[in-house]
Amino acid sequence: MEYSCKDFKVGKCEGEKVVDGETMPLVLHPQEPNKSDSESLLLALKTNKDWFEQMIIKNSAVLLRGFDVKNAQDFNEIVEAFGWDDIRYVGPAPRTHVYKRVWTANEGPLSEFIYYHHEMVLISEYPKKVILFCEVPPPEGGQTPFVPSFKITERMLEEFPEAVEEMDTKGLKYSFTALSKNDTASMRGRGWEDAFGTSDRAEAEKRCKALGMDLEWQPDGSVKTVLGPRALTKVFDGRKGRRMWFNTVVGMHGKEISSACMADGTEIPENVVKRCEEIIEDESIQFKWEKGDVLFLDNLAVLHGRRPSMPPRKVLVATCK
Repeated sequence: MEYSCKDFKVGKCEGEKVVDGETMPLVLHPQEPNKSDSESLLLALKTNKDWFEQMIIKNSAVLLRGFDVKNAQDFNEIVEAFGWDDIRYVGPAPRTHVYKRVWTANEGPLSEFIYYHHEMVLISEYPKKVILFCEVPPPEGGQTPFVPSFKITERMLEEFPEAVEEMDTKGLKYSFTALSKNDTASMRGRGWEDAFGTSDRAEAEKRCKALGMDLEWQPDGSVKTVLGPRALTKVFDGRKGRRMWFNTVVGMHGKEISSACMADGTEIPENVVKRCEEIIEDESIQFKWEKGDVLFLDNLAVLHGRRPSMPPRKVLVATCK
């Protein structure tokens, strides 16, 4: 399918890359200067809905830039223009509901780096699309870098073929400990009561099971969640048969409140994890947020993160099935 569309003009942004013949992100501007208002944008998105979704799959990331998107209400209208079903976020990040389908992105300290991840990668039902809106761009830092997942698999297979195949064959097991109440001083500070939407332990266990997790209650009221086995890589329809690095080994391995190992208990070699971290950073794509930007990510194809930032920074998010 061609890039060209009569309602959008293809542009460029600092930091974009061409990966396997695809521009990431694909930057779309208003076709005409007088077509930057939100009403014109909504009409263009609804008219070209199928084309736009194909561009997300083709390029893994699409950035709308130069449109007059002012706030959560405008952003929500963009999200709802496609008719994609909403999916509730489940995970450790502290977030606040803003408006209808719109939430804050991770509210952990801006000084911390949020490591690259596929959204809700460990949950049995994860979003296909993550949509981000920049209401207040940071004065320095605060980028939302993303990484084409298949490139990680390719390079890890080149350097560690036996380790990759062993992990893929055995599967992975993760653990994560969550406090009872939210702790906004941590980027992983969402309490289990908020995460599972209940303070009742029996109900939390029930909801946890439905998400494919086991719970271990701790003496201090916190809970250790255990997940596994989980895949190391996955292949999704419509994405050229690419083998995606659909895991969070680097993000959870050997951390104070989390762990990652093979499903049978075999430890993952430290040098493999360290080298994977280097490859992910090397393959990352960085761009600077501008006010009003809306970024569509194919969550099945890219990992994303957050660079440390100077305040203020306000990025909102919606997740879709």
